[in-house]
Amino acid sequence: MVSNGSEAGAAAEAPASAAPAAAGTARRPLMGLTTYMQQAAWGVWDAEAVILPAEYVQMVVAAGGVPVLLPPHGTDPSVLDGLDGLILTGGADVGPERYGAVPHERTQAQPWRDDHEFALLTAARERGMPVLGICRGLQVINAAFGGTLHQHVPEVLGHSDYQPEPGVYGEVTTRVEPGSRLAFAVGEQVSAPCYHHQSVAEVGAGLVVTARAEDGTVEALETALPSAEAPAAGEPADSDPAEPWLLAVQWHPEHNVQDVRVVTAAVDAARTYAEQRARTVRPPASGSPAQESSPAGTRPPAPAGSGRSAPAGPGQPASAGPRAASAAAARPNHSTQTHSTQEGGAT
Repeated sequence: MVSNGSEAGAAAEAPASAAPAAAGTARRPLMGLTTYMQQAAWGVWDAEAVILPAEYVQMVVAAGGVPVLLPPHGTDPSVLDGLDGLILTGGADVGPERYGAVPHERTQAQPWRDDHEFALLTAARERGMPVLGICRGLQVINAAFGGTLHQHVPEVLGHSDYQPEPGVYGEVTTRVEPGSRLAFAVGEQVSAPCYHHQSVAEVGAGLVVTARAEDGTVEALETALPSAEAPAAGEPADSDPAEPWLLAVQWHPEHNVQDVRVVTAAVDAARTYAEQRARTVRPPASGSPAQESSPAGTRPPAPAGSGRSAPAGPGQPASAGPRAASAAAARPNHSTQTHSTQEGGAT
């Protein structure tokens, strides 16, 4: 994605009043957002850059959060220790080797970004941190949970309504499953902008489909709750603390400034996570540093160097966690790799 001077100016001119006032002295949730790292243009410059459309940042602020950009270089999952939520943003196609497929001729992947986001997703789940996936982010989550993707939707459905033209968003209307996290946020139907040429084929283990388009395309995924009981009236579907909050949508909620509900749900979940962490900080013993235990119902991270994944939480199948990130992705990445200029089929 290429930026220009007018876009930069518009972002810079956003009024300070766009940031909502904090309630009392409560800290606003810190939301990590993954980014692009590729060729871009701004002002008189044309160079490799770490970038993200300003719409993501603006919507996180409008939803009551503080955006923190996480570039796909120098990856160190411990950065999540200072955050309250993770948003996997749109971007290039997920590498088909991540789900055991041969690349389609239209697939354009960025392996360095896959490494980055798979590692962050694994670390977030180990911490019980809320995760929101947007467009590519949904596809990353599905692949990480063992699912597969259709690499070129027009060949499957016979139309390109989800990506009408380069740089032109489509519009999708979805039916939402009652009682889901998504239904609690937006109700039982939502229309939203979309831009993608890939979609979910086989759903990953431990994930459930909570929204579909009229043609059957998967539009939202969530983690399965341990209890089959529906939430009480007025209660969110994530009220069982045994399953960390996770929601992924195939559309682009950040592109509709009039509808902040999906991102607000993520920020609200991050606020709850932050409050739970604050309550579990133990008072330090005399002369010793403070200790922090995992929030109730979440899975603690595996000990450093243990070579194993964290165990499944109560009521969660062992297969429901993300695939382990590659060893290269799990380690801090300080290489000086050069990133491709390709953007891929999603935004």
